[in-house]
Amino acid sequence: MTELRIAIPEMFSVDEAGMFRDQTRTTIEQGTVNLLLDFAGCRFIDSTGLGVIVSTYKKCAENGGTIRLTALHPNVLKVFELTRLTNVFDII
Repeated sequence: MTELRIAIPEMFSVDEAGMFRDQTRTTIEQGTVNLLLDFAGCRFIDSTGLGVIVSTYKKCAENGGTIRLTALHPNVLKVFELTRLTNVFDII
């Protein structure tokens, strides 16, 4: 399985979400459907950021792929726990 690592920005909110959506949509359309989202530099995520990640996950799944998350800062992990997205994503 070939997996593309994508670095998540420090503040993943409305402004960054649009660029992320465009980048991942193009990546998936080009056939890369297994993504590793690297949160090492991310300290904040809002509902827009979460929404874009969930919609990207759905696109990957529709095409037989997966999304895994890595290096979540405790603040960011807390958001995933509160929204129960820890049950959806493989967090390594």
